This record gives sequence, structure tokens and C-alpha cells, in this order.
Amino acid sequence: MEPCVQLDDLQIFVSTIEHRSFTAAAEALGLSKQYVSRRIGALEDELGVRLLNRTTRRLQATDLGMALYERAQSILAAVHETEEMLCSHSATVRGALRVSAPVTFGTLHLGPLVPRFMQMHPHVEVTLDLSDRHIDLIAEGYDMALRGGILADSSLVARRLALVCMEVVAAPSYLAQRPAPGHPDELGQHECLLYGQGGPVEWLFKIDGKPARVAVKGRLHTNNGEIVRDAALAGMGIACLPDFIIAQAVADGRLIHLLEPFQPPIAGVHAVYPKHRQPSRAVQAFTDFLRQELSGMNTP
Repeated sequence: MEPCVQLDDLQIFVSTIEHRSFTAAAEALGLSKQYVSRRIGALEDELGVRLLNRTTRRLQATDLGMALYERAQSILAAVHETEEMLCSHSATVRGALRVSAPVTFGTLHLGPLVPRFMQMHPHVEVTLDLSDRHIDLIAEGYDMALRGGILADSSLVARRLALVCMEVVAAPSYLAQRPAPGHPDELGQHECLLYGQGGPVEWLFKIDGKPARVAVKGRLHTNNGEIVRDAALAGMGIACLPDFIIAQAVADGRLIHLLEPFQPPIAGVHAVYPKHRQPSRAVQAFTDFLRQELSGMNTP
């Protein structure tokens, strides 16, 4: 008798490979670890081959397992595209949507927008996770993420939602202690407040009409923009932050623009998705909605 493989088992297998464990795959799929393990075993029995090497520390796909993983991705994508094509004849957007977004951007902009989107699409379920941690969309089971700045991850597809200006600022109390830098190269003589995911930090500027990176250093390093802003307000150093985080403090005169002739290049807020995964109608609808609503957030 020819093997009879179920689509659900292929989905479980693909999720297990991407999450590298039965436990993580089970959490992403809303299943029990025991059920996931049992279905993988049943799939191996049905095909008559070993797909995974199991150790106490990790799972590793065999050569045949990786071949099935690549083929299963194509099969599941084709099924998904077919479902989307059939559903496209209906005006109703349905499905679950799991989104990751930075904390400050989420609280300032997504708070009022997500309820409006859900009112427009009552058959969509939204899980919004606000975190400044750089999440792995595939391994952690997210449909999409919102990210700011200049993207470097080529494994993701990105759609720009809005323009964002990075601005260099300091409080009057800090500038009372040290002369303001007149050129980006002078930042090495200053205490800089580092905003990022860890490791060396470089700030982008336009010098002689060309983009240039300048290494900066300081005692405070955090992945949360509001903490950097508050440290700048306390006079602890110079910060380079998205305009939406510091706009009010600049308007109030509590933070002062620096190095304006060398304004950093305009960046953006992007919706990103895994390259191999066709976005669902819910993802497409949410992206289109955000792009329309955020288009006037900043105009260069």
C-alpha cells in the first residue's frame, strides 16, 4: 500500500524542524508535546524512514528529513495559496494574526489602531506582542513583525509602512557641562546613550553628502528607546532616537537637536514576513491598513 501522508502531519513536521524541538512546536501549534511527538513518529512509520535524530539535548533532521522539510514547505505553501485564492472571492477576512512590534511604537501608534482594525474585520483574532527584543519570526511562530530602522536581514520580505527620522539630541543640562559636538567625529569625546540589541553601536550620518557610520560608546546600553530618552532627559548623555519617541520632549525644549547639518538618513517602519511564507489575507489586510493609517506619521 502506498504511504498516505496527512497535511496536518506535514505542518507538525515543518513546525518541529523550524522550532528545533517538540515542545516549542507544540506551543506554536497549540498542541501537546506528546501529540506532536506521536504524530512525527506516525509520519516516520508511514514513510518507513527516520526523519529526525533525537538526543536528550536537541532534534536534528536526517538527510531524508531535510528533503521532506523542503518539499513539505512547497506543498503547504501551495495549499495555502489555493485556500487564499478561493477565499479571495469572499469579502470577509478571517484568521488568527500574531504580530510582534517595538514597545514604544506599539503603545504610541498601535494602541488606537488595532481595535479599529478588529472592528473592521470581526472574524480576525489578533495577538499583539510588544517587545524590543529581536524575535525570530519562524522559530517563535509570528505571522509578521514591525521593525524600524534600516533592515539587513535578507531572509525577510519587508513592506515600508511609514518614514522615520533618526535625530541626535541632548538635554540642556548635559550641554551645560560639555560643548555640543560640531561634527559627528567629535562624538567620541562624549558620553553617548546606546540604543540597540547589544554589541558595538554605530550611528548613521550624512557627511559630505554621503552616508557614513560613526562608532559611539557610552555606559548605558539598552534595547528600549524610552529608557534612552529618559536618560537623555536626565542629562546623562547624547542620544540618537526615532523622532516619534522624542518629539514631545524636543517641542518642550527639554531636548535639543544636535548635528543637524549631518542629519542621519531617513529610515522607516516596516512590516516583515518570512520570505518563504505567503502572507495570509489577515496579514495583508493588516499591513494595508497600517500603511494607510501611518502614511502621514512623518513626511520628510
